[in-house]
Amino acid sequence: MVDTELQRLVEEISFTYFKVPFRHRASFNSRLRTTGGRYVLRTHNLEFNPKHYETFGIEELKGIIKHELCHYHLHLAGRGYKHKDADFKQLLRQVGGSRYCQSLGLSVQKRREPRYALVCKACGMRYLRQRKMDVRKYVCGKCKGKLILEEVEGHKR
Repeated sequence: MVDTELQRLVEEISFTYFKVPFRHRASFNSRLRTTGGRYVLRTHNLEFNPKHYETFGIEELKGIIKHELCHYHLHLAGRGYKHKDADFKQLLRQVGGSRYCQSLGLSVQKRREPRYALVCKACGMRYLRQRKMDVRKYVCGKCKGKLILEEVEGHKR
């Protein structure tokens, strides 16, 4: 599916379910990572993650389009368009849009192993860090003692 087909689909869903025409631009945005789509407040355009369409198909995309159109139409009408607003929840239920999109599994990042430890000279408290810090600028949060920077053993470079 290309942007022109997506535009046509969004216009069709808007008129069918909301009885109001969609007068802005709908496009795919491959930079979206953790969400299926987004409504851009400044421009009123809609952007969609192409990976959701490729992975889960047209039905998932239609649910995401309905969700974003709820934001769009409520915002333009001056009503509550945020996820927490009753107007949004009611309209989403009414048109059968999806509350959440399916996970692509890309948003979960592995935590890196700490490379450094800041150790308090006075109380021995250890603060693990991934980045090197200037210990002259900081003190222990527990006792206000001076800190020493150590490299964590067993860290693979």
